[in-house]
Amino acid sequence: MRFSFTPEISVIMATFNRARHLETAVESVLAQSYKEWELIIVDDGSSDNTCETLDPFIRNYANIRYLKHSNRKAALSRNAGIQASFGRYITFLDSDDHYLPAHLESRMEIISSLPEIDLITGGYLCDDTIMVRDCKNPDKLINIRECTLGGTFFGKKELFSALRGFRPLDYAEDTDLWDRASASHSVKKIEDPKTYVYRRADDSTTLNY
Repeated sequence: MRFSFTPEISVIMATFNRARHLETAVESVLAQSYKEWELIIVDDGSSDNTCETLDPFIRNYANIRYLKHSNRKAALSRNAGIQASFGRYITFLDSDDHYLPAHLESRMEIISSLPEIDLITGGYLCDDTIMVRDCKNPDKLINIRECTLGGTFFGKKELFSALRGFRPLDYAEDTDLWDRASASHSVKKIEDPKTYVYRRADDSTTLNY
């Protein structure tokens, strides 16, 4: 087995037909100042050239792993990555987003300085004009800044195990996990540093729900 170390952080990236964005996403993980990570890419049954795009990364980096299954949607794909992970901490990267170079280092510093905290979220850059459906009132539009972005979750693996991961909801499974975590664990929202770059794809669930 090529995988011969235990990483501190498992970065889980679920993807479906996002080949055009994958190089930017993966290279942003490779560029991290903090190096003790593994990247688990869960291909949710893509029909584009996702596999071919990822092949050079998989062949050249022992800490990048690739899983593929039939289309099960983002929640169950993230759960598959959690189950396959070796890290003490779990975090995510949506495949049309990317990290700035200090992202993982900054999150490790925050959670290491607050040992009572099990999960943090927030600290992202985005187009502040983006409006999405309110998961609690679908007739209402709210600004993206009012939402919980699952890609920015950074937490202890035990928390995700205790919550049994994400539930397979049609919408806002990340908000659902945050609400459940808030009820049973110590959680914290942060504003800075803004090192996660969110981009909404044309076929994003938040756009088309």
